[in-house]
Amino acid sequence: MSDNKVKIKELEKKANQIRRLVIEMIARAGSGHPGGSLSSTEIITCLYFSVLNHNPKDPKWPDRDRFHLSKGHCCPALYAALALSGYFNIDQLWTLRKFGSILQGHPDRSPPGVEVASGSLGQGLGVALGMALASKMDKKQWRVYCLMGDGEIQEGNVWESAMACSHFKVDNLCAIVDYNHFQIDGKVEEVMNLQPLSEKWRSFGWHVICCDGHNIEKLLDAFGEASSVKGKPTVIIAETIKGKGVSFMENVADFHGRAPTLEEKEQALKELGEKEREEESF
Repeated sequence: MSDNKVKIKELEKKANQIRRLVIEMIARAGSGHPGGSLSSTEIITCLYFSVLNHNPKDPKWPDRDRFHLSKGHCCPALYAALALSGYFNIDQLWTLRKFGSILQGHPDRSPPGVEVASGSLGQGLGVALGMALASKMDKKQWRVYCLMGDGEIQEGNVWESAMACSHFKVDNLCAIVDYNHFQIDGKVEEVMNLQPLSEKWRSFGWHVICCDGHNIEKLLDAFGEASSVKGKPTVIIAETIKGKGVSFMENVADFHGRAPTLEEKEQALKELGEKEREEESF
């Protein structure tokens, strides 16, 4: 097996591990957002274990790449990635949404590795733009990544920020849209249709990459392409499945913001455990 295939297998295993942690921590908390956390798992896995230039032992390292989770309600996936990267102990994940915990239901800056508080949807791209401009003004090489939800980009200030990103030619910024086609009120296409989405971003002056958001190899290629683009920002439109990896959660709007019951948790962990054993058999 080639080194690249080994790397992809390792990242797939890491993504499955993150999914298991997401299910466990949300079930223990009794509240949270499993659907979007599971749809964004491969994206966050690729970022934290392959793409980002970061140092868990020095979270405020000046030359680190910056990641901003604009759709802050999907922080369980981010918290799992931070814990597995070594920013804090995995046992802290079980304090999710507990009083006094650093791991709130929407992130603030308490956890090491979280750059900016988020959860007020639509604001993340503007924050990422400010970071990207700071890097350019300081003549630094670090890059900025911003993950948004598809329902989130119905917000008007996303498009004001998109226009500004293009105007200021922030080619050190990569936005990612987790395009899972569901939001809290149902299907995105029925609530506020986004199509033609690629054309919209291109018309705002962005370089657009479309890919399967659950395919590690395609995601790594997309991030690699984004890093080579000059003179304009890049957006990766990642086609994903809400609740990916757990059969009864997939494409079910109810699991946008509902924690699994004890029985559902056990079923979900069983499915994910079987998937992990299948991957190890290859």
